[in-house]
Amino acid sequence: MNLHEFQAKQLLREAGLAPPRGEVADSPAAAKEAAARLGGQGWVVKAQVHAGGRGKAGGIRFAANLQEVESCAAELLGRRLVTYQNAPEGQPVDRVLIEEGLAIARELYVSLLVDRAAERVAVVASAAGGMDIEEVARSHPDEVLRELCDPLLGLQDYQVRSLAFALRLTGQAYKNFCRLLPGLYRLFVELDLTLLEVNPLVVTQDDRLLPLDCKMAVDDNALYRQGRLADLRDDSQADPREAAAHEAGINYVALSGNIGCMVNGAGLAMATMDLIKLHGGEPANFLDVGGGASAETVARAFKILLADGQVRAVLVNIFGGIMRCDVIAEGIVRAVREVGVQVPVVVRLEGTNVDQGKRILGESGLAIVSAADLTAAARHAVEAAR
Repeated sequence: MNLHEFQAKQLLREAGLAPPRGEVADSPAAAKEAAARLGGQGWVVKAQVHAGGRGKAGGIRFAANLQEVESCAAELLGRRLVTYQNAPEGQPVDRVLIEEGLAIARELYVSLLVDRAAERVAVVASAAGGMDIEEVARSHPDEVLRELCDPLLGLQDYQVRSLAFALRLTGQAYKNFCRLLPGLYRLFVELDLTLLEVNPLVVTQDDRLLPLDCKMAVDDNALYRQGRLADLRDDSQADPREAAAHEAGINYVALSGNIGCMVNGAGLAMATMDLIKLHGGEPANFLDVGGGASAETVARAFKILLADGQVRAVLVNIFGGIMRCDVIAEGIVRAVREVGVQVPVVVRLEGTNVDQGKRILGESGLAIVSAADLTAAARHAVEAAR
C-alpha cells in the first residue's frame, strides 16, 4: 500500500526527522493561504499522486509569489497527472503539497527496501540524486552504494559512517546524516515498510540535510497491525478494478492486453500469461482468486475481470487442489449469467472433482469452451480474442 508524500512526511516529522515545512491543500484558495502561513520568498506546489516522475510530468511547480501559488494549484487540482510510472490515463490530483522554497547545494539519493535475495533490509544511496536517478543506476551503476543490514543487529554505525563518507558529506551535513539514516531505518522496521525512498535528500546552502521528497510503501500483509496506516489508504489512486479486488480479497493487477485471465495460484497465473504471450496474445490482467475461494468469490472475480472494456476473451485456468473444480464451475456459470458475458470464455479445469466441474459447465447451456489442457486453452483464447 502506497502513501502520499504529505502522509510520509508527517510520519517523518513525528519521528523527529524533520522534512521541509509544508501544508497540504485541496483548493487553489487553500494553497494560497498555506503559502502565506509558511512565509518566505518562494514556494513549491507538488501534486499528490501515487507515482514517481512528477517533476518531468509537470506535477511539481515553482511559485515566486502567492498569486502564482494559487494559479499553479488551480492548474494541478482536478486533473489527472500522467507520468512514466503510472497508467496511461494517469491518476487524479485531489490535493497539493505547498512547501517552502530552499536554496539547494546538492541532491542525494537514499532508500531502504527489502532485498529478497539477501533476505535483509538494504540501504541504497547515491551522490547523484534527483529526477534522473534511474538513468544513473543504468549508465553508472558504480555510483550506486549499497549496505545490507543484519536481521538481528540492524543498521550499524560503521555502515552509516561509510555511506556518509562515500556521499562526500562533511561538517553539519555529515552529523545530520548520521542521525537521519538510523532514524529512517527504525521507521522502516516499525511501520512494516517495503520501501522508504528519499529522493532527493538535499544539502542546503546553509549545510542542512532535508528529505525534499519521500515515498513510502507499506507491506499489505502487515496492515492488520498497522491500523493507523491502513486508514491512510487512498483508493482513488488505484485502478477501480484493483480497488474492488482488494475489497474482495482477490489479487488483481490490470495490464494492457485483451485476454482476461482468472487463475488460482500466482505461479499458475504467471505460466498462463506466458503461454498467452507465446501464442501471440496479450493478457489483460493478473488475477489470482487464491486456493480456497468460494463460488461467490469466483463470481466477484469474474465481474471485476469483465469490467475491463478491453477484454475480448476470457481464459479461466484452475487447478483444483484446495479449491474444487465443481465449486469453480458453479462460480463461472453464476458469473456468466449475472454479468451477461458477451465475450468468448475458455475454461481449463484440472484436479479435484474435475469431471463434476466439466459436467456443470456442459449442462449450463452457456457458450463456454472447455479445453483439454493449458496449451489448447491458450490457443483457443488467443484465437477468440482475434
